[in-house]
Parts: sequence; C-alpha cells; structure tokens
Amino acid sequence: MDISVVVPLYNEAESLPELSAWIERVMKANDFSYEILFINDGSTDESWEVIKKLQETNPCIKGVCFRRNYGKSPALNTGFQRAEGDVVITMDADLQDSPDEIPELYRMITQEGYDLVSGWKKKRYDPLSKTIPTKLFNATARAVSGIYLHDFNCGLKAYRKKVVKHIEVYGDMHRYIPFLAKAAGFKKIGEKVVQHQARKYGVTKFGLNRFVNGYLDLATLWFQTKFGIKPMHFFGLLGSIMFLLGLIAVITVGATKLYNMYAGNHYTLVTDSPYFYLSLTAMILGTQLFLTGFVGELIARNAPERNRYEIEEEI
Repeated sequence: MDISVVVPLYNEAESLPELSAWIERVMKANDFSYEILFINDGSTDESWEVIKKLQETNPCIKGVCFRRNYGKSPALNTGFQRAEGDVVITMDADLQDSPDEIPELYRMITQEGYDLVSGWKKKRYDPLSKTIPTKLFNATARAVSGIYLHDFNCGLKAYRKKVVKHIEVYGDMHRYIPFLAKAAGFKKIGEKVVQHQARKYGVTKFGLNRFVNGYLDLATLWFQTKFGIKPMHFFGLLGSIMFLLGLIAVITVGATKLYNMYAGNHYTLVTDSPYFYLSLTAMILGTQLFLTGFVGELIARNAPERNRYEIEEEI
C-alpha cells in the first residue's frame, strides 16, 4: 500500500464527507493505493455514524472510536499503530489542511529520501491571538530541538512508515513529533509550504492553555532526551555544585568569625548571620538534588527499555 492517511477528529461530523471525498479524488487522480484511518476521539456529535456510513461506500476507509475524549496524541498514536502504507500522512479533519498537498509530500518522502516532512502554513487564516503565540512557541521549539521548522504543530505531515513505528506519541507530544523522530535517530526532516484554509465548519478545539502546556511538554521532552537514562548527570551535577557552594559559604562565615575573634575586631554569633542559614539551605538542597539523581539512576537501571537501541541495519 502506498499511503495511509491518519485523521484524528473530535466533533467534525459536518466536514467528514467533504474531506473523505477530497482525499479519494486526489488518490484516484494519482493512482495511489491508500487507506484512510479516521480516529474518532470520543466525539459527542454524529461523527462516528458518519464514518460508518462513509465506510459503506468506500472500503478504503477505516475507523477507530474511543469511548471518551483522550486527546490528539493518543489518537495519532493509535493511527500510527494501525497504518499499513509505505508513507503515512496526517491531517486534521476540519478541512484547514488540503489533501491536494499529498502527492508532493509523498514524492518528498519516496524520491528525496526524507524521513519526515512537516507542513508550514506560511499564510494563515487565524487571529493574531493565535498566530503571535504560535510564532513564539515555534521559535522556542527550534532553539531547544535544533530542528529548523517554522511550524512544529502543523497537523499536515508525511512520514516514512518506519518512523511512525518507532516513536510513541503520548500526552500532548503531538506538537513535538519532529523532536521525537530526531531523538529516535531519524534526522532527515524537511519542510514544505502548504495551503492553509479558513475553517468551514464548527469551531476550533484548542484554547490558549495549549501554549502553556506546550512549553511544559517541551521542557519534559528536552530533559527526557538529554537525561532520561542518566538522571544523575543532571541532578547529581546540580546538587554537587549547590552543596559545594553552601559548604564554601559556611566555611567562609566561620573563618570570618574566627579571624575577627583573634584580631580583636567586633564579631557576632555565626547563627546571627543570614548567610549561615542561606549556606545551610544550599547544602540541604544540594543533598536532596543529589539523592534525587541517585534514585533516578536506580529507576533508570531497572527500566525495561534501558538497553533498547534503534538498529538501522544488520548483516
């Protein structure tokens, strides 16, 4: 099979017939063998009934219906597990992603050798309240990940099949799939300017809280990538530095008092100095951070994936 199109959706009953017909038209025009995987993320409208009706007229349509709403990442991960095509295309169900982009995305994967191609909605039909935070978010993601993409969160992406089979999308990590792919060893990541269309039906399902959560998820992903199997390198180093600074400060406070005593200068009790308590606090926090790294190492040592490595080829 050439292409699997994975479409996560939540309350998009109105747009599904048009989207399905559009994808089918593109596939037939380019003579692609394909499947469409609609992942219904616990919709409360008629989305699932519409999918079942569409499947009656097009056997290439498949569907999964969650019992409740879990989020976009679980929906994508479920679709990735079931995808059978050599190239996997993801797109949103709201008709803001154009299926006309599929042939070029497919060509970039199969002919130019990309592992992942991410869409870039260079011209957007979104309000400033959404576009400005998006630009800041993407700038931060580029700096942290080292992947130069303009639009990390674009729903329209193309993947080589082995990419989606070797990454796990969980929580709200769908925003950072390129980062996940890079961490799994897939480094040929490209970008394509794609058409962004104004929403035709319904309303957006995302609020401003996604930007706050996005930064927290980015910090989590960065830490897991850098220190996931070696937490002592982070907590141990930070704890050791803090403990040593506190120890040096305590010694300095004590030495200063002894010097003033023997020199006949005015001096106060060590416990009267605020620096003494700041030093003790630094030493306690340093010890706690070090122990956190130690416990993290014990957990990582017993993790089932501690010796799981991505092998590209073997002869």
